[in-house]
Amino acid sequence: MPINDLLAHHRAAVLASVAVVAQVQAADLGRPTPCAEWTLADLLAHMTAQHHGFAAAARGRGGEHAAWEVRPATVAGYTAAAEDVLAAFAEPEVPQREFELPEFRPVSRFPAAQAISFHLIDYVVHGWDVARSLGLDHHLAPDLAGPALRIALAVPDGDNRLEPGAAFGPALAVDDDADPLHRILALLGRSPEWTGYAASAGPSSNPPSSTNSDPVANAASSEAR
Repeated sequence: MPINDLLAHHRAAVLASVAVVAQVQAADLGRPTPCAEWTLADLLAHMTAQHHGFAAAARGRGGEHAAWEVRPATVAGYTAAAEDVLAAFAEPEVPQREFELPEFRPVSRFPAAQAISFHLIDYVVHGWDVARSLGLDHHLAPDLAGPALRIALAVPDGDNRLEPGAAFGPALAVDDDADPLHRILALLGRSPEWTGYAASAGPSSNPPSSTNSDPVANAASSEAR
């Protein structure tokens, strides 16, 4: 995939995550998520830290461990971190840069396109994680679904997914003709049918019934408000 197309898809995935995180209220932070043992507060802190870390890596400073530090996060802090990683990835030197990602082992240096793909698929999945934690449906824009599925299909599935701290769990069975987002989730160890949110107090007050990963549609909606 040409890197400019990859960057456009990455931007769409990150903006989609911003739109769903914007629905989070303070009372929601204790909710369970599809990420085992993580509350929504834990997930939001992780997502924010990963934006900061990948932004540092895009700027040639991925080896600075402070950039990856996980701290308590807010919706505003998440939005700022997302804007920062998008700005970092848009810098003209990025396509030729090698990213240092110290959390990856045994290899921690990757070509830009591969690192961008890692971040893209992570935020496709985490956008769904946040939506499901809130009890919302979540949909991928058609232009993003196909490329994201191809990335998910390329993620190796093996014993390394059973190791502590693995990014994804072992792949689950899924039909080849299933919805692309459901295939992505299952390939990366998520059950598309996860309903752990039902054990909490219920959806956020007055939430929408679904989230839309089309950043153009979301921007239009924001302007309308």
